[in-house]
Amino acid sequence: MAAPSGRFASSSPPREANAAMLSPSSPGALLPPSLRRGSVSTLGDKYSLAPIHDNGAPASRYKIAKQTTTCTTQTRDGTTGSTEEDPSSPAVVSSTWDVCSSSSGVAHAVRWVPTLELPLDEADRDAWRVPEMIHGFMGLIDKDTPKEAYTRKSIDDGSEWDLVFSDEFNVEGRSFYPGDDPYWEATDLHYWGTNNLEWYDPSALTTVGGNLKVSLSKSEPKYHELDYMGGMMSTWNKFCFTGGYFEANVSLPGSTKAYGLWPAIWAMGNLGRAGFGASLDGTWPYTYDTCDVGTLSNQSFTDTTPPGAHRNGDPGKNGELSFLPGQRLSACTCKGEPHPGPKRPDGTFVGRAAPEIDMFEAQVSGDYIGHVSQSGQWAPFNYHYEWFNTTENIKIYNETTTKLNEYTGGAYQQSTSGLAITNQECYTAGGGCFSVYGFEYKPGYDGYITWVNDGQPSWTVRGAGMGPDPRVELTGGRPVPVEPMYMIINLGISPNFGAIDWANLIFPAYMLVDWVRVYQPKDAHNIGCDPPDFPTRDYINTFIEAYTNPNLTTWVDDYGQSSPRTDLLTTATNLI
Repeated sequence: MAAPSGRFASSSPPREANAAMLSPSSPGALLPPSLRRGSVSTLGDKYSLAPIHDNGAPASRYKIAKQTTTCTTQTRDGTTGSTEEDPSSPAVVSSTWDVCSSSSGVAHAVRWVPTLELPLDEADRDAWRVPEMIHGFMGLIDKDTPKEAYTRKSIDDGSEWDLVFSDEFNVEGRSFYPGDDPYWEATDLHYWGTNNLEWYDPSALTTVGGNLKVSLSKSEPKYHELDYMGGMMSTWNKFCFTGGYFEANVSLPGSTKAYGLWPAIWAMGNLGRAGFGASLDGTWPYTYDTCDVGTLSNQSFTDTTPPGAHRNGDPGKNGELSFLPGQRLSACTCKGEPHPGPKRPDGTFVGRAAPEIDMFEAQVSGDYIGHVSQSGQWAPFNYHYEWFNTTENIKIYNETTTKLNEYTGGAYQQSTSGLAITNQECYTAGGGCFSVYGFEYKPGYDGYITWVNDGQPSWTVRGAGMGPDPRVELTGGRPVPVEPMYMIINLGISPNFGAIDWANLIFPAYMLVDWVRVYQPKDAHNIGCDPPDFPTRDYINTFIEAYTNPNLTTWVDDYGQSSPRTDLLTTATNLI
């Protein structure tokens, strides 16, 4: 990816380099960084996380042809019921695991947690259980959220929206180790995919003085053979939202007098677990529901058509447009192939994936000015990564503080990004103030994403900006993400992200988050990681090792699964 003047991110390892890397000797084992495989196809993914825990499972343990899965669900009257499913069938049945809302539309404290009867040891089961109440924090709205924050006006149309989730981080000394919090879970891993210099450890995240504190410290002696320790946590598979406004009040780490830190707050579709390459392989960063060449590997047919997929692409990949493996859960998927669903009335599948929207990635430039990249990641790609950034499709609210990023993509992702100058005082080692960042979005082809920097709208991209592109034979547009999205907060350091000002950086550095809040339109509440129209639970449970074994970096070669057959490459049909 581009240098700091463009995309604030790293470059992906070439395919040929990945092929030469060592594969794990034991797929369930947590390997040292030097022995881990790089992802062949998805880890242009700037957020390539390693494990939350090691399940010690053999590679074939969850292969769908070798076992069934029994799910036991507690209903609201306290009874239980179980169903045994043939995991070789497509998982299209919606789950009853969801959050509850009152008639007023405000979510409250009832939380029904399923027991997953999977071949896991006790430690693994514990990681899947979460308490119903912690530190007096119940339900989806933190009791400490001020009443005046229960509604807000939409940036787009001025309509009144409801608060559907909040965390004020006011309780002192909270823990985010697996199982300690109902919604957040910290990771325990080396962030090897982007050559990070730190180990992410749950001890680097806690609550202090009414804030979430995410630390990055120098480790003496080395910790897991690394010189630094940082923090990351997410709400994967615990809290998700579809559409709405996601915001956070943040004091960025360090100051504008030194560069090199990598803080971020962002969201990803629940069908991909950040850092677990097999789950991301063929899902990230797709957002596509059309059956055409855009769903295929390298975004081209075997006869190398269309020509636009092989010229004026990534200069670091000989001009090739895409090195993605193809959309694994596409609208072309044949009947009988594994797919989370749903199906249309004609029997064809809805295209599914794990898109990404970044609230911010922050960096200080070489001239010591703080910026944030506020972006969406997309696949398949436009010709030359040229999205349709016409005046109808974009809006920049203040051209003195925000400009379009010159970086628009590479062989692993296309990006729509705005670069915005931050409030230069709102850094923990600077003035110490807090600044509100966020993004408001409406899913769909006619949707939009509007980012917020320092409490003010920064820029907007409209869905039409990612419309069809005949130059690469994309007959459909890429909708603003329609998947249930989960939240991620992290602070790390990597030379892949940009230059590091070792002479002036001071450790420990830390980011403070005063609160996070999610709002949705009054008539369009849509929360939960397994909504009926975009289910995820059954598919995740069927392929659970892809979501829990970080050494499985690819779907086929490492995990040993097959790529679903598609109508574009076979004579199969999707008819019922």
